[in-house]
Amino acid sequence: MAKETEYIEIRGAKAHNLKDVSLSIPRNEFVVITGLSGSGKSSLAFDTIYAEGQRRYMDTLSTYAKQFMGILEKPEVESITGLSPIIAIEQKTTGNNPRSTVGTITEIYDFLRLLYAKASKAYSPATGKEMVRYTDEQIVSLILENYDGKKCYLLAPLVRGRKGHYKELFEQLRRKGYTQVRIDGDLCDLASTTMVDRYKPHFIELVIDRLKPAAKDAKRIRDSVMSALNLGKGSLAIMDQETGELHHYSKHLVCPDTGISLAEPQPHSFSFNSPQGYCPHCKGLGKIVDINLNTIIPDRKVSIADGGIVPLGKVRETKKFDIIRSIARKYDFSLYDPIEDIPEEVISLIIFGSDELFRVGEGGLSEMVSYSGIVEDISDKIVCPVCHGTRLNQEASCFRIDGKTISEVAAMEISDLMEWLSGLEGKFGKRESLIARDILKELKERTGFLLDVGLEYLSLDRATASLSGGESQRIRLATQIGSKLVNVLYILDEPSIGLHQRDNRKLIASLKKLRDEGNSVMVVEHDIETMLSADWLVDVGPGAGENGGRICLSAPVDMLLKTSGDADGQNGKETGTESPDMSRIILGESVTLDYLTGKREIEIPPARRPGNGFTIGIRGARGNNLKNVDVDFPLGCLVGISGVSGSGKSSLINETLMPVLKNRFYNAKLQPLPHDSIVGIENIDKLIEIDQSPIGRTPRSNPATFTGVFNDIRQLFEDTPDAKVRGFKAGRFSFNVAGGRCEECKGAGIKVIEMNFLPSVNVVCPECRGRRYKEDTLAVKYKGKNINDVLEMSISEAYAFFENIPSVAQKLRAMVEVGLGYVRLGQSAVTLSGGESQRMKLAAELGRKSTGNTLYILDEPTTGLHSEDIKVLLGVLQQLVDRGNTVIIIEHNIDVLKSVDYLFDMGPEGGKGGGLIVAQGTPEQIMHDPSSVTGPFIAEALGAKQYGYGRQ
Repeated sequence: MAKETEYIEIRGAKAHNLKDVSLSIPRNEFVVITGLSGSGKSSLAFDTIYAEGQRRYMDTLSTYAKQFMGILEKPEVESITGLSPIIAIEQKTTGNNPRSTVGTITEIYDFLRLLYAKASKAYSPATGKEMVRYTDEQIVSLILENYDGKKCYLLAPLVRGRKGHYKELFEQLRRKGYTQVRIDGDLCDLASTTMVDRYKPHFIELVIDRLKPAAKDAKRIRDSVMSALNLGKGSLAIMDQETGELHHYSKHLVCPDTGISLAEPQPHSFSFNSPQGYCPHCKGLGKIVDINLNTIIPDRKVSIADGGIVPLGKVRETKKFDIIRSIARKYDFSLYDPIEDIPEEVISLIIFGSDELFRVGEGGLSEMVSYSGIVEDISDKIVCPVCHGTRLNQEASCFRIDGKTISEVAAMEISDLMEWLSGLEGKFGKRESLIARDILKELKERTGFLLDVGLEYLSLDRATASLSGGESQRIRLATQIGSKLVNVLYILDEPSIGLHQRDNRKLIASLKKLRDEGNSVMVVEHDIETMLSADWLVDVGPGAGENGGRICLSAPVDMLLKTSGDADGQNGKETGTESPDMSRIILGESVTLDYLTGKREIEIPPARRPGNGFTIGIRGARGNNLKNVDVDFPLGCLVGISGVSGSGKSSLINETLMPVLKNRFYNAKLQPLPHDSIVGIENIDKLIEIDQSPIGRTPRSNPATFTGVFNDIRQLFEDTPDAKVRGFKAGRFSFNVAGGRCEECKGAGIKVIEMNFLPSVNVVCPECRGRRYKEDTLAVKYKGKNINDVLEMSISEAYAFFENIPSVAQKLRAMVEVGLGYVRLGQSAVTLSGGESQRMKLAAELGRKSTGNTLYILDEPTTGLHSEDIKVLLGVLQQLVDRGNTVIIIEHNIDVLKSVDYLFDMGPEGGKGGGLIVAQGTPEQIMHDPSSVTGPFIAEALGAKQYGYGRQ
C-alpha cells in the first residue's frame, strides 16, 4: 500500500462551486485535471491547492516582508497534506514591460551577453578592421620590428575630439619640459602655442620622443613607451617622420588606423536595460514615441468634459473617465474647468499615465487601480533612428562572434539560433574555447527547451507584450525545465493553447521530463492526447457552475482505459504492473471518459455549405512573416484558419483584415499590417469580434446587464401596479444608481472591511442583508418575485419564469442554448471563466434580431473548453451561419476544423518558414493535400470514430 506522503490529500475543499470535495492526488506523477468550463477545475487546482501552497510560503515570512508581498486568504479547505513547494505556470501574458523580451525572461540573453563579453572580437566602427590590444612589451617589440631604422615620433594622445582652448594644458606641459605637440595633425612648438579655438573640437597629442628605433636602444624605447602609455592613459601612437603615416597601439582595444579605442566589454555593455549598453536616444526601448500635443489639445479654453482632450472625447460613463474623476478629486479640479486652468503636471498625468493608484467605485465595490494614460492609444511608435531598433549603443555593435553582432543573433528565430550555436565549436581560439565551453552548453540547453515546447519560430528580441497567453506559458515552462528544480509541484493551466497537434507531442514530452526529474506535474487540460498521456486523471463535474463542483473520476489513466475495454492507451506505460490503491480512487459517471472511449463524439456535419457566392478578400498581405498573400474567404460559411504556431494566422486575420474592417464599420484609427487592399467589404454589413475577454471588468457587471435583458426586466417591474402606486420608474430597480438601491453598500450587497495585516474581509451588508435594494424597492413584486429574487435566479429558472414575455425570453433562451443555464442572472461578471464570457457574447448575438450578412471573427474559441462545451459552441456557430452570417475561426482544435465548411491551412512552418496558404478547401480536400501539415490530423478525425486513439 502506498505511503501517506506519496499523495496530496485534500479534505473538505469548498472554494467557489466545489462541494466539500475530498480526494487523493499522487505525487511525482503527471496528473491532468479536466471537466466542463465552469465545473470547478481551476477552483481545485489554483484556488485551493496553489493558494494553500502560496499561503504556507507567506506564513514563513516576517510581518515586515508581508506588507510588501500582499496578503493571501486561507483557501476554503479543511486540510491539505503532502504539498511540495508549488510553482504555477498560468495562461496570463508576461506583462506589458516594454523592456522584457523572450531572451530576458528565459535568461538566454543573459548568457549571450556573457559570451559576447568574454569571447567576442571587436571591429573598428570606422574601418571595419579587427581592433587589437597589446601588453607593454608587445608594443616595444612591434615598434622595434615595424620601425627599425626609421625616423619617427612617439606620441601620447591627450585630447580626442573635444572643444576647449586648452591654455592650462599647454602651460602645464611647458613646465614639465615638453617642447612639441601635434594639434589637429600639425606639429607645433609649445613655446609659441598658448591656446586654440575653444569652439572647435580638437585632437592633441604630446611628442614624447623622437626616435630611430634600433635593438641597441631598447631600454630608451621602453622608457619612452611607458611614459607615453602613462600620459595617454594606456594608448600611444607612432608617426613616421617621412610619410606622416600614423599607427596606434594600446593596452585597450584600439583601431590601429584611426586610434578609436573601446573599453573592455562587460556583460552590461550588451544590456539594453543598462546605461552602459543601451542606445542613449531610445534608452533601450528600440522605439520612440511620436506624439504631437497640439493635436491632442487644440484649444486649451475647452474643458475635459466637453472634449478638450480630443482622444478622450466628451465625458461619459467609462472606466477611464471613472479614473479621471478620481484624479480630479485628488488634485482638486473639475472636469468642467477649462484645461488652461488645470495644472500642467495634472494634464501630463492624464495623457501619459502614472504609477499612482486611484480609488474608483463606491461603497463595497471600490478598488484601487493604476492609470496607464492615453498615450498608448494616440501615439505612433517609430523605430529608433539611431539604433535602428537594436536597442543597443554603437559600441555594442562593434563586437562580433562568427561575424554576427549580439543584436543580429537576438533577431534569429530559435531554430536558427540553435543551429548557429552548434556551429560555433571550432571557431574560437584556444583561450576563448575554454571560456565559452560552459556558456555554450547552458545556451544550447535553454534554447533546446524552447524548441521542445514548440516555440522555434520566436526570436530572443521578441517583446513579451506581443506574446499570446499560450506562448507566455510555454516560455515559463521551458524556463522551469531549465532551472532543474526537484521535488516541486508544478501546476499548469492549459499548456496546449495555441499549439498545433503536430507540436503537442513535444509539449507532452516536456511535461514528462519535468516529472521524470522528480517533480509532480498537475495540468488543467482538455486536450485528449494530453489526457491519454497522463498517469492520473481527475474529472470535475458533472456539469458546470452549481451543477459542478464534484469529483466524477480520480484514477490512473491506464486503469480507466482498461476498465473501458481499451488497454492500449498511448501514455507509454505498461498497464497492470502495479495494483492501484483502490481507497484513493473515485469512479463515477464521467462525460470526459465517454469522449476518451468514443462513447460520445462531436459529429461531422452532414454536408458542407457552398457559401452565398460572395467573398471578402485580402490582396498582397506582407506584414510580419506573410509572403504577399492573396486570399478570398467565402461568405455564408463557417470558415477555419489553421496552421502551426507562428505560421501567420493572426497576422492575416487579426492584424490585417480586422483593423481595416474596424476602421470601416466603427471609425477606428487602427494601423493594419502592410497589404495592397481588402476587396469585397461591401458584401458584409458589419463585423463582430468575439473573444474570451471578460464581459465586464467590475463586479457590478453581470449577465443581465451585459445582454441588456435587465432593462426589459426593470421595465416589467415599472409596469406593475405596486410600482405605479409608488411612482417608481425603471431606474428605481437599478443597483448602479441612487434611488432604489441600498445606499449603505451602494447596491453591492457586500461591504469590504480593511484589516491591515490581514486580508480584507467581504461582509454581507447589514442594512440590506445582501439584497442590494431598499425595503420599499423590494416590496414591489412581479408574479410574486422582487427584483433581487430575479437576479438570484439561474438563467434556466429565469427563462421558465419569463417564458411568456418575448422580449425577455428571447435573450434568456439564447443564454440557455449556449449552455449557460446554470449561471445566475445577477452573477458578477468577474467570476465567469473565459469560455463562459465568450459564450455570453455569442448569446448576446443570438438574442438580437438577425440581419444576416454579419462577419464574426473568433480567435481560438475552444480555449478552456471541454469537448462537451465545444459541441455546444459549434452548435451556436452553425446557427449564426444558418442565419446567413459568416464565421471565421482561427483554431487548432481538430474537432472544430473537421466541422467547418471551408478551411485555409497556413504554413508550412512557423516564423520565416511560414506566411503562406499551403492548402485550402473543404476538410475532405485538405486531408488529401500532401502540402498540408494539418491534413493528416483531419484525415484521422474524419476516418477514425474514436479520435485520440489513432485507430482507423
